[in-house]
Amino acid sequence: MPDRRRERVADLIEPLRVPPGSEVELGRDFDPRFRAGLKKRDGAELLRTGVDLLAEYQERLAAQDSYGVLLCLQALDAGGKDGTIRHVMSGVNPQGVRVSSFKVPSAEELDHDYLWRYAQRLPERGEIAIFNRSHYEEVLVVRVHPEILTRQRLPGGSDVWDRRYREINNWERYLTDNGFKVVKIFLNLSKEEQRTRFMKRLDLPEKNWKFSAADVRERQYWDDYQRVFSEMLSATSTKWAPWYVVPADRKWFARICTAAVLVHTLMDIDPQYPQVADAARKELIAAKRKLEREAPEGLPPDPYAARHPSAPGDKRR
Repeated sequence: MPDRRRERVADLIEPLRVPPGSEVELGRDFDPRFRAGLKKRDGAELLRTGVDLLAEYQERLAAQDSYGVLLCLQALDAGGKDGTIRHVMSGVNPQGVRVSSFKVPSAEELDHDYLWRYAQRLPERGEIAIFNRSHYEEVLVVRVHPEILTRQRLPGGSDVWDRRYREINNWERYLTDNGFKVVKIFLNLSKEEQRTRFMKRLDLPEKNWKFSAADVRERQYWDDYQRVFSEMLSATSTKWAPWYVVPADRKWFARICTAAVLVHTLMDIDPQYPQVADAARKELIAAKRKLEREAPEGLPPDPYAARHPSAPGDKRR
């Protein structure tokens, strides 16, 4: 059964993966409305399956305490990042997940290298960290708005973007070599769907708080963002940290795909519960015997075993 689950997950996400070394053109290569032949009525069950698998593997990841996972989530405004995080991570233990959002850099952050503030939020071993926007802002919004680059007070040099692609690739290689898997998802939204979501935020009073006039102003740079996203995907989808372009016009499908990419990563890690050494197992058996002797009269010595007779337990008597 696990092998079949792995195959189904791999089949779903393969069309979304950016092959390392390929030249990407978003409008040509990825359809924001793609849904892999699935229908929305099937979406709820598929998402539940993905959430359940994430919960199972995240518990094992935390118990093993050897690997960490970093999920980088990128999208244009109204791309659905917050909702995707909320739905996909709904079943996992909150203690094992950390979400970081990155706003305009502070004065302290500008006094460091551009990766410094992101390095402060990396996952610990056994943890999943989510970057809601990530270090890729440094080759996206900074590239579209070069005045931001000026505030970073960099030494001279005209190859800043090629250099940053190389530095980011090397940084992610360093992380993966040290046991931290890097998962990168771009929620690919069409211009018309973005307009529709902005209108919804304007039309519904309970959504007004989510609207920002700055988001509408940023739409004038749509073509620039499509170009820099395409170049970024081409330059930074690597064997050790590939990009996945998730169709985002249908929120239900975007959430299924995001869960599938995360599940696939955890399945590749295949974390295992630690095995208890013989000496420690003897202590566990002794503790169990003591607790069994404390059972009130008329109640089973081991209530759990009584309710779950087929559960694996201590067979040594």
